[in-house]
Amino acid sequence: MISVEDYLFYVDEALDGMTAIVEDLGDHLANLRPDVPGSNTPYVILYHCLGVMEYWAGQVVAGRDVVRDRAAEFVASGPVEDLVRRARGARVRLAEDLTGAEPAAPPRRPTAADPDDAVVNRTQGGALIHLYEELAQHRGQMEGCRDVLRAPWAKLVRQT
Repeated sequence: MISVEDYLFYVDEALDGMTAIVEDLGDHLANLRPDVPGSNTPYVILYHCLGVMEYWAGQVVAGRDVVRDRAAEFVASGPVEDLVRRARGARVRLAEDLTGAEPAAPPRRPTAADPDDAVVNRTQGGALIHLYEELAQHRGQMEGCRDVLRAPWAKLVRQT
C-alpha cells in the first residue's frame, strides 16, 4: 500500500496545479466560465475539490462530522487569494485526517452513496483513491477551462 507521504505527494501535485491556475488567471478570469452549458469556473472547480477533500478524508476516513453544502460549491465565487489560503488550510487538514487512516479498514463514516458501491464504501483506502481521482480529474478539467478562457475566440460568462 502507498504511504501517507507518497499519497500526499500526488495530492499536492494536483492541488498545487489547480491553485497555480487560479492564481495565474487572477480574480477576474478565475470567476468566469466558458459559455458552454454545464461548464464551471476555475474558482468553482477548486472550491468543489476542497469540499471533496473535507468530506472524503474528514468524514469518511477520519470520522469527523463534516457539514458540506455541495450545491453551494457550484455557485461559489470570490477573491482568488482567499481560495488559495483555504486550499492551503485544507491540505494541512488532510494530513491531519490521514494520521489515523487505516487503508484496509472500513470507512469510519460510510457514505450515503449507493450501498452496492463497493469501492467507496468498502475501505478507507478506496475512499482516499476516490478523493485523489476527483482531484486529478478536476485538475484536467481546470486546465482545459483555463485554455478556453485565454482563447481569443472564447465566449465567457460570469458565474451566476
